[in-house]
Amino acid sequence: MARDGGAVLGWDVGGVNTKAARVSDSVVSVVTAPYELQRAPAALVPTLRRLADDLGAVGGEPHAVTMTAELSQLFRTKREGVGFVLDALETAFPGGILRVYTVDGAFIAPHEARERPLDVAASNWAATAALVAQVEPDAILIDIGTTTTDIIPVVSGRVAATGRTDPARLLSGELVYTGALRTPAEALVREVPLPGGPAGVSAEGFALSGDALLWLGRLQPADYTAVTPDGRPALREFAGERLARLVCADREMLDSEAIDGIALAIAEAQIAQVVRGVERVHDRHPALRRAVVAGLGDFIAAEAARRAGLATVALSGLLGSAARAAPAAAVALLLAEEMASRTR
Repeated sequence: MARDGGAVLGWDVGGVNTKAARVSDSVVSVVTAPYELQRAPAALVPTLRRLADDLGAVGGEPHAVTMTAELSQLFRTKREGVGFVLDALETAFPGGILRVYTVDGAFIAPHEARERPLDVAASNWAATAALVAQVEPDAILIDIGTTTTDIIPVVSGRVAATGRTDPARLLSGELVYTGALRTPAEALVREVPLPGGPAGVSAEGFALSGDALLWLGRLQPADYTAVTPDGRPALREFAGERLARLVCADREMLDSEAIDGIALAIAEAQIAQVVRGVERVHDRHPALRRAVVAGLGDFIAAEAARRAGLATVALSGLLGSAARAAPAAAVALLLAEEMASRTR
């Protein structure tokens, strides 16, 4: 899909994960760097360069950019965050062609993006939805990443989202703040089952959604790219300890069956939360019958879609494993397509 066999780099620069994709001769490859911007802002430039090197990028390849890093508490405003990310990209790739994707589906130059920060802030969902619209013209995209869930209607081959900013998307149900890895357990459940009955949970950040899914075997240790709440490894054994701590217990107090109950309660609550978001969006577009699922939590999305009465299509059928980092791949493909159309 890239022009004349050339390559395009796609970026999804987040506050805790930065993802990059390289599109060349219709092949998409993706790399991801778990990286908390707030903890080490000066590391963004070398991180960008390293990811580009990992993809085998060469000088002169254009860059397509989306971002969510502007929400980091490092910045006082989204305008400040957008400018920081663009500064880093321009420093990492001096003289490179940079095009920033807007929530309305257009590519603009960095100087214009600085003037229109709310049009490019958190635009990654728009890129994925625009790509989905090309292959599934009537569907609901459900993309569940490490932190958030995007639920985007596509109608007659166009993105039909109601919201454009994050607050508007939260209002519409098109953004649900739950993810397969980083969601605090107490944000999902207020109580969990114990052998003696329902027990309230602590609100101390002892466990994450990823711990429940790791314990249940729905995520693998390699998928757990966030820092664990206790700093111990992302292994099932330690995930069980973190889940026990949720009810102020430990593994000498709770057996595996009890941990199963806690983990299942968390996982079920998360699916139910996504179902509610899907149903809100579907109520506005009742003619839609299919869901396209993507992201690290595509299995959560598929189950939520099924419970909402929708058939499912996996975006991995189009992007392969790159569907786990769909915005980076999508924005690269979209820019490659735009550049190719100009040469026809």
